[in-house]
Amino acid sequence: MTDLPTTSPAFDLIIRGGTVIDGTRAPRFQADVGITDGRIAVIGPLDNRTAAREIDATGRIVAPGFIDSHTHDDSAVLVDPGMTCKVSQGVTSVVTGNCGVSIAPLKPGSPRPMPLGLLSPGGGQVAEFASFAGYVAALRAAPAAVNVAPMVGHTSLRASVVSDLGRAATDSEIGAMRSHVQEALDAGAIGVSTGTFYPPAEVAPTAEIIEVCRPLTGSGGVYATHMRNEADQVTQSLEESFAIGKALDVQVVISHHKVVGPANFGRTKETLPLISKAMSCQCVALDCYPYNASSTMLHTDPAKLQVKVVVAASGPHPEVAGRDLAEIAAAWGVDRLEAAKRLQPASAIYFAMDEADVRTILAFEPTMIGSDGLPFGERPHPRLWGPFPRVLGYYCRELELFSLETAVWKMSGLTARNFGIKERGTIAVGNHADITIFDASRVRDAATYDDPCVPAAGIEAVIVNGALTWWQGTHQNARAGQVITRATRR
Repeated sequence: MTDLPTTSPAFDLIIRGGTVIDGTRAPRFQADVGITDGRIAVIGPLDNRTAAREIDATGRIVAPGFIDSHTHDDSAVLVDPGMTCKVSQGVTSVVTGNCGVSIAPLKPGSPRPMPLGLLSPGGGQVAEFASFAGYVAALRAAPAAVNVAPMVGHTSLRASVVSDLGRAATDSEIGAMRSHVQEALDAGAIGVSTGTFYPPAEVAPTAEIIEVCRPLTGSGGVYATHMRNEADQVTQSLEESFAIGKALDVQVVISHHKVVGPANFGRTKETLPLISKAMSCQCVALDCYPYNASSTMLHTDPAKLQVKVVVAASGPHPEVAGRDLAEIAAAWGVDRLEAAKRLQPASAIYFAMDEADVRTILAFEPTMIGSDGLPFGERPHPRLWGPFPRVLGYYCRELELFSLETAVWKMSGLTARNFGIKERGTIAVGNHADITIFDASRVRDAATYDDPCVPAAGIEAVIVNGALTWWQGTHQNARAGQVITRATRR
């Protein structure tokens, strides 16, 4: 609580009568919240104070705006700045540039093999930024409804620099990529991501990754990774990720942790203790999304097409969105592999995880929440619109995997800490006024695999840098998002 000064001006916004869960895991408490100039000015009784606008939050939870730890919103924040899919579920900040895929730097005319094709959904044109500074400038010139914390992707660097993506980079190519990393960090990138699971980067040896990422050391940036393997070789991939973090002396973020395929169901009993052990001697974090199906590019590796695969989007065949790949192949009189090739560029949903493992990872105390949604197409994975309310409603309220205080922390304060984001993620005096107000008894995800673009229920209001952005089911057309950079982390 904060005592009011004896003489204080009227506020821009007062949130009255709510129950504050502040993002630190501290017990909830009743308080008013006063906001001025985009910052939280007062937390305490404001009975006799006035504001330009007031929100009655009686019976509602007042929480920090959620930080989506894993997104592919690099282009979306420019072409769809309202970001309704995110603000409607309480998200006020997104971490972009994940899985080695970033919109900058990209050399004009360089190849766009998948998953880089996901930057231009449907094969359409996407803005190209030869420098990371150019991308940051574009974000600042045309703010989105959410804050953007951008990373630079190793696969994007490879596409811009390496002449043959089927081999390891040469020393000179590594040097060129390293220079791009330094430029990105100087421009404010919060870290570097890799996607060694995917063909353009899977040939990169550990040494290449370490040397390309050398500028991270001492920078305060993070190393986030979609590991080489989340199936049979999942423990070896974790060990490689930890080794890279140790070599660079940086925070490691294991992206969307999972164990894939029936043969690996239950192996969270191995992976989570391994992660815990690593956390005891180095900085390691992890996130996950609350679903037992993944979504990414439509693979043309037969081994990855053996599970149920639903096509989410296809450039040449948009009419098949939402259909099972096996059904499409049968209708065309070809096998799954040939159908997948004909659908490129395309994205898909893979039903390859066990719900028990998902719950175990979610319940693991240090796990952050990320959406990993692909923001395009008529039939995306429902995780684009629903993961944060799904955690609050299904996993917290119904299954009781953790307390509401812990759920909020996993989606706000914990994420801000792990990515080094200052003055966000908690409700505290002086912090940016990123706030989500929700009904704890009613909040739930409404997006499904059959109807994936449906806003959640129970998210009453979303405030971004003091601007009311979502109010009782309606976007307020605010564009108050800021760029969260490594240089300032403000």
